[in-house]
Amino acid sequence: MNAGTVDDLLTRELRDERIGLVDATGREYDYHWLCTTSWKAGNFLRHSGVREGVTVGVVGDGPLALLAFLGTTLLEGTTRFEPPTDLADDDEFRALVAPVDALERYDLPRGAQRVGYGDKPDAPDVHHFDAGLWSENPSFPPLSIDPETAILTDGERTVSHGQVLEAARGVVDDADLAADDRVVVRAPLSDHRTVVAGVIAPLLARGVTVLSGDEDEREGERGTYAVSSASAESVPEPNRIDLDAVSL
Repeated sequence: MNAGTVDDLLTRELRDERIGLVDATGREYDYHWLCTTSWKAGNFLRHSGVREGVTVGVVGDGPLALLAFLGTTLLEGTTRFEPPTDLADDDEFRALVAPVDALERYDLPRGAQRVGYGDKPDAPDVHHFDAGLWSENPSFPPLSIDPETAILTDGERTVSHGQVLEAARGVVDDADLAADDRVVVRAPLSDHRTVVAGVIAPLLARGVTVLSGDEDEREGERGTYAVSSASAESVPEPNRIDLDAVSL
């Protein structure tokens, strides 16, 4: 696919009934849902001040965490998966998206917003991500994102849309990743390479991202490829995309 930035992987013409995401319970989501709900996530997070130049912390590894990342990406924001709990001195930090029961663990800078998912939050200043997604506008304005725009950070290194797509194309080519291939994420999303190989590369190939969560050992073989480090334990998938081989 000819994509200059990650938002090009979520455009209106790419919406169809092909499966694009599977969660840890085995529930399947098609590309129509993935694109449209990513737009909703972006529209919702915009209300929390997410925009270019700010960082959004995302806690968790399920579909809602992935939607928070994609919504942030559409707004030209930068995602930091699994951020530390002490963020008070990070002036660029704008919002934290996390399970409701985890939000209180984090010390955020003044003005940063807390966005909870899962249970309905009791605190009036906490936005409910689940409810916001379903009530938001299912469309998104046209984008023109510079490939040099930051997309991911781990607090030490920040990578751009262009770098992520270049690395993802390398994964697609090296693994011969094809449409409908299932890529099981068996490494933390806090590693940029996991996002590249387990999320962006399948989007490029029109494949399927499978989020293993805590049930990976009980599910057996669920995909064509597993994204993990070579030093990790054996995986049930017939092929491994080794994180050490991801050029980022």
